[in-house]
Amino acid sequence: MAGKAYIVGVGMTRFEKPETREWQYWDMAKEAGGKALADAGIGYEVVEQLPVGYCYQASTAGQRAAYELGLTGIPVYNVNNNCATGSTALMMARQFVESGLNDCVLALGFEKMKRGALGGGADSGDFSTSPVARHYGVMAAAHGFEMTPPTAQIFGNAAREHMERYGTTAEQLAAVGAKNHRHSAHNPNAQFQDVYTVEEILAAKTVHRPLTKLQCSPTSDGAAAAVVASERFVREHGLAERAVEIVAQAMTTDTEESFASGSCIDVVGKPMSRAAARQVYAAGGLGIEDVDVIELHDCFSVNELLTYEALGMCADGESGKLVADGATTYGGRWVVNPSGGLISKGHPLGATGLAQAAELVWQLRGTAGGRQVPGARVGLSHNIGLGGAAVVTVLRR
Repeated sequence: MAGKAYIVGVGMTRFEKPETREWQYWDMAKEAGGKALADAGIGYEVVEQLPVGYCYQASTAGQRAAYELGLTGIPVYNVNNNCATGSTALMMARQFVESGLNDCVLALGFEKMKRGALGGGADSGDFSTSPVARHYGVMAAAHGFEMTPPTAQIFGNAAREHMERYGTTAEQLAAVGAKNHRHSAHNPNAQFQDVYTVEEILAAKTVHRPLTKLQCSPTSDGAAAAVVASERFVREHGLAERAVEIVAQAMTTDTEESFASGSCIDVVGKPMSRAAARQVYAAGGLGIEDVDVIELHDCFSVNELLTYEALGMCADGESGKLVADGATTYGGRWVVNPSGGLISKGHPLGATGLAQAAELVWQLRGTAGGRQVPGARVGLSHNIGLGGAAVVTVLRR
């Protein structure tokens, strides 16, 4: 029988605009990992394995980062799963612990990025070799290809489809950005802490219609980490008051459904997210109605709306109304992205999923300060990478 896994320590750096701070990825990793260990009240010497997530560094960068924490010779796994990298590292840590193989595992994620928009995954310039060429092929067949940033383009086209199919408005999309920027004003770790109105977000520079700059996650530098421990470890180290249970977790990848419709809504991952959510609800015996606080992958405002639908928060096509009615902010049914989300907190790819976990742990412990969700007991995180991986995790205090 599988054992239980708990997050007993979390830590993160502030997420920063690339090239604004003099640090290397191993400096970020040392800061985030050190904070997570200190939060758990343990030393690196008790950590048994270390999955490390990143997308933009060379092979074995995980070891280079880990060496700043200690030279104990433990296995280090280098994890690269696009924007879902951080939660993939967390999933590996949970599996090591739940299986009984280990009692204490550290999951670490970091990214040192360049300024500017993300490309389409074809670093050599030959787009046919990109891992997401098939995804962009579906987009191009339906919408053509414009001279705008590829990732913004594929999600922007998903937004156009949602507007045409369901009557979603530009104001509803902008409301996602306004909400998340407002939330980040209370997060000292966020890359941005400025508050904008819906009108200001609509008036910002267009990246790919209908998405404006303030509805798009930025490139970021930063790191995050989580210590995952067994029930026995929690008991023996007196960590029950700090421990947050990983109730259930699931990862899915693209299936035929992702490509069959020819729709960008499906190609950017809504079917993957829906499948992962259903698996988690079944495994954990909980539903979306039991969840209080959510950290989800709002790489672009439209993806927050698509994820509402995938998680079962509303029916297909009703997500625009959900955010406009205030159902996903303080005083509403759920608080979504109290951290500011990717749009305002930032999006260093390898760290994002672990930063989501950190935020939920703080929320469930009741230590989130000015952004605390009152009475939060159950949290859900959703982390997705194009190409593709979707990870959904349910945490409970």
